Amino acid sequence: MCVNIIEVPKIDFEKTICEIVGFIRGEVEKAGAAGVVLGLSGGIDSSLAAALCVRALGNSRVLGIIMPTSFTPREDLEDALELSRILGIRSILINIDDICEAIVKTLGVNPNDPKNKLPLANVRARVRMVILYFYANLYNYLVVGTSDRSEYLIGYFTKYGDGAADFFPIRHLYKTQVRELAAYIGLPERIVKKPSSPQLYPGHKLLDEVPVDYSIIDPILVGLFEKNLPVDAISKILNIQPEIVSDIQRRFLRSMHKRLPPPVIEKG
Repeated sequence: MCVNIIEVPKIDFEKTICEIVGFIRGEVEKAGAAGVVLGLSGGIDSSLAAALCVRALGNSRVLGIIMPTSFTPREDLEDALELSRILGIRSILINIDDICEAIVKTLGVNPNDPKNKLPLANVRARVRMVILYFYANLYNYLVVGTSDRSEYLIGYFTKYGDGAADFFPIRHLYKTQVRELAAYIGLPERIVKKPSSPQLYPGHKLLDEVPVDYSIIDPILVGLFEKNLPVDAISKILNIQPEIVSDIQRRFLRSMHKRLPPPVIEKG
């Protein structure tokens, strides 16, 4: 059959909400946990994950940790605080600058050296996960991962940073589906429409590292992994340069180690 269109699948909102809520409850019950903790960045993914955790567990069993740096945009901090107020959840604000600066000082590295930019960005992500697991251990909570399917497939997450968690309630949803679901459940429009900006270093944006936005990435991913189409076919159908499709494919292949458990020697 001739394939002449590639679209991100439409989701049944109520069915999807029901599935995710049931999944969250099931994971918490299986672990015998008292609740969940997650990082609140003011972005779309963590906001949706938090809202769905509240639907699943109630606001008293959800803890949000807001972990800005000196360069975190003020609107992100305000959005995270406002979301916690809207959801009625307890939130804790922890600036991670001092922790990260202590690590830099201990390592004896120059934070202004360009070669240290990405390693130190990943340090910030891993520091945040250390903090989340502190509170998880303290309260017998599970850590909720907030990444989506788009980020997962292209490896746009920090290994053992935001890629570490006890479960991921929205990682089966593409970024565009996350935005649609967030709008459906009534999250603030400013959060729903906010561009992706990890903010692991000053001014950090998705487009610093990836050539196109998720509105283009998601159909490419659908073409590659749901329709199993070759690069040239996807390029023609979506009317985009084949180099962009190839770039997304390479990101998937290069980041495979992030999605697999560490290899071990199997004993017979």
